[in-house]
Amino acid sequence: MITVNGLRKGMVAGLLACLLAAPAWARGRQPADPRGSLWGQESGASFAEQEREQDRQEREQEAREREEEKREREQERIEHQQEMYDDAREALDDDRYEQAASKFAELARANGPQSDAALYWKAFAENRQGRRDTALATVAELKRRYPQSRWKKDAEALEIEIRNNAGHPMDVDAQSDEDLKVLALQALMNSDPAKAIPIVEKRLNGSGSPKEKSKDLFVLAQSGAPEAQQVLGRIAQGQSNPELQRKAVEYLGIFGGSRSAGILATVYANSTDAAVKRAVIQSYMVSGNRGELFKIAKGEKDPALKRDAIQKLGLVGGQSELEQIYQGEPSTDVRREILQGYFLAGDSAKLVRAAEGEKDPELRRAAIRNLGLLGKSDALQSIYAKETDRSLKEEVLNAYFIGGNAKALVGIAKSEKDPGLRKRAVEKLSLMNSKEGNEYLMELLNK
Repeated sequence: MITVNGLRKGMVAGLLACLLAAPAWARGRQPADPRGSLWGQESGASFAEQEREQDRQEREQEAREREEEKREREQERIEHQQEMYDDAREALDDDRYEQAASKFAELARANGPQSDAALYWKAFAENRQGRRDTALATVAELKRRYPQSRWKKDAEALEIEIRNNAGHPMDVDAQSDEDLKVLALQALMNSDPAKAIPIVEKRLNGSGSPKEKSKDLFVLAQSGAPEAQQVLGRIAQGQSNPELQRKAVEYLGIFGGSRSAGILATVYANSTDAAVKRAVIQSYMVSGNRGELFKIAKGEKDPALKRDAIQKLGLVGGQSELEQIYQGEPSTDVRREILQGYFLAGDSAKLVRAAEGEKDPELRRAAIRNLGLLGKSDALQSIYAKETDRSLKEEVLNAYFIGGNAKALVGIAKSEKDPGLRKRAVEKLSLMNSKEGNEYLMELLNK
């Protein structure tokens, strides 16, 4: 018989035997890693790499923050300098030159993006104060510190002005830039024409480019000195090449005034170059010389030049001169051109007279077309009502179309008894896309 005590001892012995037979991990030991000790080494290396990556990211973030702070400080500096520049310009505009010069000097010392501009305006303000030597020194500083500055040419032009006003004009040929040479020449022409004019003549007779010579000629033309006008007149009469001659003729018209009329008349009479003659006609128009244009329009044998003179006469308001020519002119082409001259002069009365009384149908049509361009619907309506020639009535419809007068065309389309003329009116309305025309076309469609 098994006792309780014996049973307990047997159970304890069985448990001990099971424990002894169990694998090592079951007895409280870690299982063996098939990779051996390498796993532990890699785990430690991975942790260190993570720490290094985190440090790197933190350093990059700090660098970005420092860069952002730097940009903000730079932006604040630029904005502050812009405020300084605006204040200085305001002082300059208010003629507070001493204050402006001081502000621009401070801005120039800041070495910012507007320092070259500040130096230019500082020199400008100093010159206005009468401090010419100081202004010249400031210009020299700008040229030295900023040789590629876009303000350099303005500064050099200011230098020419300062030296000229001080009685020490700069040598024209000593300038390296052609524009500066012209500025120097202009300054010398204003202060001492007797010295400037021979220089201009020498340059005009030299080997300069057409563009350079044109600029020199412009300087000469602006001078009111009689000697300058004489040189300009000689060039206009053909002393130089044809291109320069035409340019001289042009400048005589712009700057010569009444003094140039005789020179231009001589040029026109003596020239065989049609381009030069057209330049003279253009100059007469610019100067408003109706008398000379009338002479050419009346007496010129070349049809093209005659037409040109008639057009220019219309542009300067020479209606009475045009009418004189019209009355005695046998050529239909010339008379048509005169009607065009009336149009250019805005003289609708003479066009109405031609449209109603001219015997030549072609000239009547030309007058009607020009009335349409002038928008004279009342005159056209009267002509249409009186006219018996169907082709001229169609010309009135065309004039309404050219002038954009849809209302008049709708009126004719509604009242005209001639089916062909009604059709013409509707055709033109269909092309105009106007409110009145479209409404009438819808009425026709709904009938």
